[in-house]
Amino acid sequence: MMRILFVCLGNICRSPTAQGVFEHLVAQAGLSEQIDVDSAGTSACHVGEPPDRRAIEAASRRGYRLSHIRSRHVEAADFECFDLILAMDKANLQALLSCCPVSFQDKVRLFLDYEGSVQDEVPDPYYGGKGGFEAVLDLIEDASLALLSSLKPTLEGAA
Repeated sequence: MMRILFVCLGNICRSPTAQGVFEHLVAQAGLSEQIDVDSAGTSACHVGEPPDRRAIEAASRRGYRLSHIRSRHVEAADFECFDLILAMDKANLQALLSCCPVSFQDKVRLFLDYEGSVQDEVPDPYYGGKGGFEAVLDLIEDASLALLSSLKPTLEGAA
């Protein structure tokens, strides 16, 4: 089983959105038995909370479910347990790398590295309006499709 962790600051906007979108795509592809998805935050300020209401509403309008997700803090064990740890932006990438053992740092990457756009970070929509959550969803959908496409050959070879 491949395990993927999406990471942002508080784990209430971007990373749970990525988790929900990617879980949906994985299920549609019939790969739920092969790919496990989770999300976490580099800050513990929202531990136990559901995703931001605006993130839930934007995702729901596109058919994604986030209501089962609760914020959690990145743990030391995550670096060993997950095959890919995907940061939403450079600040969270640096935060992850600063506490990641050297032997696992190759697992830590920027999520939008899979998208191929000129933008390399998923912007934090927390302090903006509804439009920010829609823009984040656009980026996450594109990157999730690219990520899944990149994983399929590996998964098919392991089957």
